[in-house]
Amino acid sequence: MSYANAVKAAGIVRDAGGRVVGRTRLQKVAYLLSVTGLEDGLHFAYKHYGPYSEDLAAAARDADLLGLLNETEQQASWGGSFSTYVVSERSGSSVLPSRCRLAAEAAAADAIELELAATAVFLAKEGYSDPWMETARRKPEKTENDRIAKAQALYRRLSVIETPFPLPIIA
Repeated sequence: MSYANAVKAAGIVRDAGGRVVGRTRLQKVAYLLSVTGLEDGLHFAYKHYGPYSEDLAAAARDADLLGLLNETEQQASWGGSFSTYVVSERSGSSVLPSRCRLAAEAAAADAIELELAATAVFLAKEGYSDPWMETARRKPEKTENDRIAKAQALYRRLSVIETPFPLPIIA
């Protein structure tokens, strides 16, 4: 159990507005904070749902056990389950307004559009020349209903937020 990482997980939820719905959404918010220099110490690798940190998954469980956040698991309409993370203590919020803005904007986004945008960022960082096309190739079932265009619009909103390391320019 890493207390420091548990504090990070709780801080991510706190700075996202105190509530994050979904494990995937928590992962993508944390990834975007990490890639922009607004969070450190979490390692991400590519998994089925895009950038994923086992450290963060463990940290969220630890934060729940330590009482730093509350994770509630619920049954999803499609048969699986999802978690809702809540931090009741909002004091100690990040002194960086850009961190709170990026985290809150990402946490409020549609989960699939956020997943597509974060995946495109990850692939851009990995050197893919057309990360949106590669994202669509890897996730064809998630690109229906003009979701890539919506993910691109989300990405544009996120990329105007001033951060220590700007999001990569991807078309």
